[in-house]
Amino acid sequence: MKNLSTILVLAVLITFCVTHVRSDASDHRYNDGDAVPLYANKVGPFHNPSETYRYFDLPFCSAGDVKEKREALGEVLNGDRLVSAPYKLEFRKEKDTEVACRRKLTKEEVAQFRTAVKKDYYFQMYYDDLPIWGFLGKVDKEGKTDPSEYKYFLYKHIQFEVMYNKDRVIEIGAKMDPHSVVDLTEDKVVDADFMYTVKWRETNIPFENRMDKYSQSSSLPHHLEIHWFSIINSCVTVLLLTGFLATILMRVLKNDFMKYAQDEEAADDQEETGWKYIHGDVFRFPKHKSLFAAAHGSGTQLFTLTIFIFMLALVGVFYPYNRGALFTALVVIYALTSGIAGYTATSFYCQLEGTNWVRNLLLTGCLFCGPLFLTFCFLNTVAIAYSATAALPFGTIVVIVLIWTLVTSPLLVLGGIAGKNSKAEFQAPCRTTKYPREIPPLPWYRTTIPQMAMAGFLPFSAIYIELYYIFASVWGHRIYTIYSILFIVFIILLIVTAFITVALTYFQLAAEDHEWWWRSFLCGGSTGLFIYGYCLYYYYARSDMSGFMQTSFFFGYMACICYGFFLMLGTVGFRAALLFVRHIYKSIKCE
Repeated sequence: MKNLSTILVLAVLITFCVTHVRSDASDHRYNDGDAVPLYANKVGPFHNPSETYRYFDLPFCSAGDVKEKREALGEVLNGDRLVSAPYKLEFRKEKDTEVACRRKLTKEEVAQFRTAVKKDYYFQMYYDDLPIWGFLGKVDKEGKTDPSEYKYFLYKHIQFEVMYNKDRVIEIGAKMDPHSVVDLTEDKVVDADFMYTVKWRETNIPFENRMDKYSQSSSLPHHLEIHWFSIINSCVTVLLLTGFLATILMRVLKNDFMKYAQDEEAADDQEETGWKYIHGDVFRFPKHKSLFAAAHGSGTQLFTLTIFIFMLALVGVFYPYNRGALFTALVVIYALTSGIAGYTATSFYCQLEGTNWVRNLLLTGCLFCGPLFLTFCFLNTVAIAYSATAALPFGTIVVIVLIWTLVTSPLLVLGGIAGKNSKAEFQAPCRTTKYPREIPPLPWYRTTIPQMAMAGFLPFSAIYIELYYIFASVWGHRIYTIYSILFIVFIILLIVTAFITVALTYFQLAAEDHEWWWRSFLCGGSTGLFIYGYCLYYYYARSDMSGFMQTSFFFGYMACICYGFFLMLGTVGFRAALLFVRHIYKSIKCE
């Protein structure tokens, strides 16, 4: 365990260093007339955030040789493909309607631009690591009801306004000139002069605060009011329901303890009832113990990963437009915490008297990564077919495979060996009988599926308001930086999941159903299924996403995320139920 603790500390330090180092351009000081790097990143439909293409996939003209910027792993995973832009913005050098380049657009290129304008394509650039957004063109629908009468125009004049403080760039904005356009309505050859204007203004904003403009957009008063309302609403709802259930549960348990104490003082041959009746079966190990231990190990690793991501977020690593920082952190921390999955799964498997720990270790390594890998292969193939930037280059795939081979797998094996050698025994306060008791017939609402529905609804109700903002950030263009509120919501989610699982486990045992192991895991993880159900609602009712690629990316990767939540919250639910079951059976005399 000491080695695992060292690995965890290293995971945080390495990830912090990798993600918190700003790009080489972001801390530059400039003299008048110095070239400041301007990179064109990508273009794509505004409502389809996953469907992005390289800037020069559209027939823009270039002022010279196009140079590609070398990108980090997280930037590539994020779909960023930075290349030198055709515009030259030297430090404190103003320009007025300067021609960047000229191009004669063929009929095919006009049709290509028209399709892009029709789909609301936007472009993204970075100037000294500050983001620039803009739309490619506009559609004139005024006074026209028939779509065939619409007129399509391409903006050809971009107006930059840059703010500086002494020798540093602080802020940049870009506006498209609505009067300088190219008519794309008809398929005919047209001449396009791509122009730009640059204005410079001095500001007192210090360089250290130049990113505050973007983070404050999610901290505006009306946004904060909604977030705090959601938290108060969740807390009140959860506390009322939790308090109500806790009161009932504690009163029932108190009555149970008094009843069983009286039974012990009465005749010994009196027949036992309720949860005490199954004391000889309640700690009988579950079926498919290898799969159960693997799910427990994977869930523990994902829980650790989530905690570390929150730690990095709360110390300010994931500031807005720190390109790819989150993806880098996810890859690095997941690789370095694989030892936790191996240790937890194998140690628990051996406590359950499992013998084939090597197979259990392989199952642990594949339980989450297997579905994720298959999903990635399918979606990467779709992205390649679309020629989108979401398609990972071969070199990046090799890097990820090497991380898996040289870091994840060895740590998983080391954790498994440490777990096997831990020699820990399962702590059961009651002896298990040789033959299991028969479970009495139960009503339909006490079966697994209805119980999962009941267990998942309450935790989901505590987080569903915050889910919209997270979805709008991940699957849209909204910026989310209020990680402290998100962390509070996460803590509420854990508490409610643990409590509702404990309550349902008690009612299950009271009905003399001793197969609570898998039930507690499934009930705890059922919130992940509710989140996936919310995905359907969000896609059809709250977003304008469309097209096969965007749809497959949204539902494919959300399936993996919800599966991860299922494993993580299932582990939380099971651990809470295990503590509860041990506690109540320690409190009674069972032979």
